Amino acid sequence: MIANYKYSYYFYTFLIILICTLLIKADLSLSISYKEALNVFVNNSILTIITNTSMYFLGQNDIALRLPFILFYFFCVILMYKITDNYFKNEKDRLLSIIIFMLLPGVLSASLLVNSAIIVIFCTLLYLYYFQKYNKQSYLLLILFLFVDNSFAILYLALFFFSIKNKDKKLLYFSSIFFIISMYIYGFSTDGKPKGFLVDTVAVYATIFSPILFLYFIYAIYRAGIKNEKSLSWYISFTALLLSIIISFRQKVYIEDFAPYVVISIPLMIKTFLHSYRVRLREFRKIYNILAISIILMLTINVILTFVNKPLYMFLPNPTKHFVYQYHFVKELSEELKKRNIDGIISDNDELLLRLRFYNIHEGDKYYISTKEFYNYDEKITIKYYGRELFVVYLKKIK
Repeated sequence: MIANYKYSYYFYTFLIILICTLLIKADLSLSISYKEALNVFVNNSILTIITNTSMYFLGQNDIALRLPFILFYFFCVILMYKITDNYFKNEKDRLLSIIIFMLLPGVLSASLLVNSAIIVIFCTLLYLYYFQKYNKQSYLLLILFLFVDNSFAILYLALFFFSIKNKDKKLLYFSSIFFIISMYIYGFSTDGKPKGFLVDTVAVYATIFSPILFLYFIYAIYRAGIKNEKSLSWYISFTALLLSIIISFRQKVYIEDFAPYVVISIPLMIKTFLHSYRVRLREFRKIYNILAISIILMLTINVILTFVNKPLYMFLPNPTKHFVYQYHFVKELSEELKKRNIDGIISDNDELLLRLRFYNIHEGDKYYISTKEFYNYDEKITIKYYGRELFVVYLKKIK
């Protein structure tokens, strides 16, 4: 009992430290991207409602923009911790599982960005928690999910397969109806010419998990399938993974629609790994030790790069290839403009205008700004990271 309290203390301490780090990252290191600005100012979606509600109470700033998604991340972790209660024999195994889930590159980055991935993870875990606690389906939640995101069609499809296995006619009928309604509301994209994107899809999954972790994840899903250890979370993850791979043979997959359903089976993977490790004698554990060290090392690197990635610009010949390039520079640019008492501009770059609008640089007719050099500009404004010029705009006073 004392040991359980000890591991709970470790868990909550680590979670609090991580949440504080995410808040600092959100406030100091990120600028609003164009897609995020669209969700704030243009689109009419659940992301628009969430971000605008937060900004209504906290003001138009980066903390208000990203705080809701950090909170979703917090509750995702709490739900995963509750779901894994009694799932592992040892409490330290449970702690290891939850920490790996917390530090997954895809989950961690989703907590900082304005996108639906972390919301979908939260809703799915909430559904699983309800199912585990009451041993029945929550049809109310399934109805609510219809209005949250298009990707819940994947959940409905997984529940359809789960209902066949359990001969649950009620779930069979409702999951079919919800799937059809979801497809009717949101549709299914078949744009573009048929083209294989399997390699791209696998590469993105490898980024979300880390390469070695993803490969072992596939093995764990396969092993649970052939041993007939198919839980509800297995059906959800397997359906999402298989469907994304099948679709990628024909067209590009929007991986944010599928990844939230795949990452929820991390406890299954950890349990499979630890079981395989412990049933072997010490002298036959070498490959598992190497595998564990490699996974921990790659997760550590990914976490460091998530929080400290600006130094990478010093080594990249093309700054636009930086994996978070679209989330940098604009905040610093707005500060430079405000230093010059400029709060209204026009530009040939509509994306830049929309992003600057978030930092209270609105459209006006006194100054013209462009990312392209023109012959009679008045001033060149350069944004530098670590002494390297990375983002340049050209300013011209009109009036």
